[in-house]
Amino acid sequence: MAIIQQILFLVALGVVAWLAFRRVSFIRNTIMLGKDDDRKDQPGRRFGIMMRVAFGQKKMFDRPLIGFLHFAVYAGFILINIEILEIVLDGILGTHRIFASPLGSFYSFLIGFFEFLAFGVLIACVIFLIRRSVWKVERLQPSRHREMNGWPELDGKLILVFEIVLMVAILTMNAADSALQDLGSAHYPKTGDFLISQWIKPIFSGMPESTLIIIERFAWWFHILGIFVFAIYLTYSKHLHIALAFPNTYFARLEPKGEMKNMPEITNEVKIMLGLESQAGDSVVPERFGAKDVTDLTWKNLMDAYSCTECGRCTAACPANITGKKLSPRKIMMDTRDRLEDVGRIMQANKGQFVPDNKSLIGDYILEEEILACTTCNACVQECPVLINPLDIILQLRRHKVMDESQAPGSWNMMFQNLDTNQAPWKFSPGDRFNWVEGLENKSANS
Repeated sequence: MAIIQQILFLVALGVVAWLAFRRVSFIRNTIMLGKDDDRKDQPGRRFGIMMRVAFGQKKMFDRPLIGFLHFAVYAGFILINIEILEIVLDGILGTHRIFASPLGSFYSFLIGFFEFLAFGVLIACVIFLIRRSVWKVERLQPSRHREMNGWPELDGKLILVFEIVLMVAILTMNAADSALQDLGSAHYPKTGDFLISQWIKPIFSGMPESTLIIIERFAWWFHILGIFVFAIYLTYSKHLHIALAFPNTYFARLEPKGEMKNMPEITNEVKIMLGLESQAGDSVVPERFGAKDVTDLTWKNLMDAYSCTECGRCTAACPANITGKKLSPRKIMMDTRDRLEDVGRIMQANKGQFVPDNKSLIGDYILEEEILACTTCNACVQECPVLINPLDIILQLRRHKVMDESQAPGSWNMMFQNLDTNQAPWKFSPGDRFNWVEGLENKSANS
């Protein structure tokens, strides 16, 4: 029987490893479709930002209670996985609690600590589920934000239920294990009661040994297979940010938020026109100004899309969205990811080659009305807990519409013309710019 369990476990482990490898390779390959963007400067500063924001959850604590609950889930998820190492080794080697003997009495303390974390994760997930389903936090509701319709809403709830069930499974497994120890059952070494599961252990009192073994084995298999499924599901879910938050914050933009990145080709042309730089041979004309599709964005923009937590903090802070405009920075990131996934699937079906599907990011996924509503205030950039920059994508899409397709709104074209002729957005001569002061001077003299 033990040999059969080992074989089944190795098969399950192999399948999960293969599926995870394929999905991770897919994500990596699609991210690398983006243009080059050098983010290797100031490694010390970047590492510090990563540790504070990704590991330390710094920005989550802008709202202390939610930050604490999120940290409980995050820390529990990371640390409880240490116990998964023991379960995996037990599955491969056919042992049971392989670390119990070497660690001695410390083992019970360690499992108790893991149970404490598991209980914390369970409570936090229940609260988060209530916030979504009962309290109905506004930024998470599809009735207010169209991008949350369908799968995004279900995904947010499904992952919470998943974690609750997994935590219940691990506590049930430990409680049944303790009950079997009390019966002196073979294969179950004495470790003593554990911190949390001891309180549900009385449920199993009086049960025959065979029943307890079935319950314990079922909970063991349910928990580890659940972890395997969770690991694969994670790569298709918004919860991929659990892994990508670290590289995404490390490679975050270090320049001040208000500093917009100029296009080198345009900057060079302007310098030549102003006589600040000599014409050196033929100017290199880019294939496209701005971005029309995901392949025109940088790899960091694409990593941002996969790192989006769909928390909606960016959209909740967006003044355009607050005033009823269609722009939602969260939707910009989700649409970018959706387009990237579609492009990746096309390439996967055509041996790594992209076959044009007559679609593009701007127009088929993101509407022109959305990007024109942006005020470039950087509120979305400021609010993001994993340092995503939706504004950078918006600016590149807007540059394409204006510079490549000449589709700027009439009011913008008038402003551009005024800047060209009057050096100001308004349609009057620079010499008349301070005429409005004369009235104030006369009024001041009369008073």
